[in-house]
Amino acid sequence: METNNEIEKLLPHRSPFLFVDELIEATEARITARHIFSSKEFFFAGHFPQYPVVPGVILVETMAQSGGAGLRKLGIIGDGALFFLGTVDKVKFRRQVRPEDEARSEIENLRISSKMIKQAGKLYVGGELAAEAEWMCLVDDGAKHS
Repeated sequence: METNNEIEKLLPHRSPFLFVDELIEATEARITARHIFSSKEFFFAGHFPQYPVVPGVILVETMAQSGGAGLRKLGIIGDGALFFLGTVDKVKFRRQVRPEDEARSEIENLRISSKMIKQAGKLYVGGELAAEAEWMCLVDDGAKHS
């Protein structure tokens, strides 16, 4: 189980754009992580002040970050590598995610290579499905970023 400081070693993202608090499980088949959407998240001020809701794109980003953290923990993605969303498919939003909700991402690795990651994920609040998607990330080995 990885938590805050360990997460920052696994992901290049930083506050206010880091949406993984804890990596619960990371195997070649499955990655599970969680994030609590604090009422202080930057986007709640404008989305929407009178009824704050986590934007759908942030839910997709949360799942993708969870998947990336798990792959890095497994050593599948090198420490210097960056990964960028290339496609997002089959996105469905099933439930609103509100301030102080704890989101659990369950990620399935569909296809992994040195240049590409394909994953599918489901994001739950409690036992309720809130969002699901498939995505593909392009992997940059990080040689240009050192």
